[in-house]
Amino acid sequence: MDLLIPSTGLLFWMTITFLVVLFLLWKFGFPVITNMVAERKAFIDDSLRKAHEANERLANIQKEGESILQEAREKQAQILKEAAETRDAIVEKAQDKARQEGARLLDDAKAEIEQEKKAAIADIRRQVATLSVEIAEKVLKQNLQGDRAQMDLINRMLDDASLKK
Repeated sequence: MDLLIPSTGLLFWMTITFLVVLFLLWKFGFPVITNMVAERKAFIDDSLRKAHEANERLANIQKEGESILQEAREKQAQILKEAAETRDAIVEKAQDKARQEGARLLDDAKAEIEQEKKAAIADIRRQVATLSVEIAEKVLKQNLQGDRAQMDLINRMLDDASLKK
C-alpha cells in the first residue's frame, strides 16, 4: 500500500526538494523566462508598430503616387490641347498664306493676260492699219492713173477737211 499512500519521510523530502527547486526557479529561472517573454513581447510590439508605420507610409506613398499621376494626366491633357491649338493655328496660317499666294498668282495671271490682250490688240491694229494703207495705196493707184482723177480726189479731200473743222 506504499504506492498509494507515501510515507511521511518521503513526503517530507519530496516537499523540501519541491521547495528548493521552486526557490531556485523563482530566484534564477522565472526572471530569465519573464525577461525573455518581456523582450519577445517588446520585439513583437515594436515590429507591429513598425509594420503599422510602414503601412501608413505605403498608403501615403500610394496617395502621393495617385496625385502625381493625376497631375501628369492633367499636364498631358493640357499639352495635347496646346499642341492641337498650335497645329490648328499653323494649318490656318498655311491656308491663309496659300489663299493669299493663290490670289496673288491669279491677279498676276490676269494682269499678264490683260497686257497680252492689249499687245495683241495693238499688234492687230498695226497690222490692220498697214493692210488698210496698202489696200488704199493699191486702190488709189488703180483709180488715180490719170491727172484728172488725182485732181478730183485732192479737191474732195480738201472739201471734207474743211467741213470737219
